[in-house]
Amino acid sequence: MTPCTDQVIGDILSSWRYDISGISPEMRVDYEQHFVECQHCHSRQRLHRTVDVTLIGLATISMLAFLLALSVIHRVEPLRNWAVMNLHLHQIDVVLTLQAAAVVGLLISALAWVLVAIATPAPVYITGVAMAQARELQNRLPRKAA
Repeated sequence: MTPCTDQVIGDILSSWRYDISGISPEMRVDYEQHFVECQHCHSRQRLHRTVDVTLIGLATISMLAFLLALSVIHRVEPLRNWAVMNLHLHQIDVVLTLQAAAVVGLLISALAWVLVAIATPAPVYITGVAMAQARELQNRLPRKAA
């Protein structure tokens, strides 16, 4: 690992978790130039954005999984029959318990998603990546003749 080329700017950037999305474009110029010149800070920024996006992705997948579980628990009759026959439990108790567990899991996943979205620049980063991809695709489209 190479050391930071400008320790003062590197310390400022690391205290912000290498996020410069919240500062004005005029102030951002020096920091962006530092990311170009300093491999250490650039790799640390990439690591932090990867962690942020991974956390948002995992929270999203977790919410979808709990929504799927809720729909399955609510709609699948064989699950209820299996619980009554094999576990000798009243089906309503099992269904309500499973639904409650799925709702709690969904709420915890949603809370985790909101906390990650607030505490990290992941939404801004994902939006920036999406906009860059859209511009690239737009540049590939053939131009209309006037």
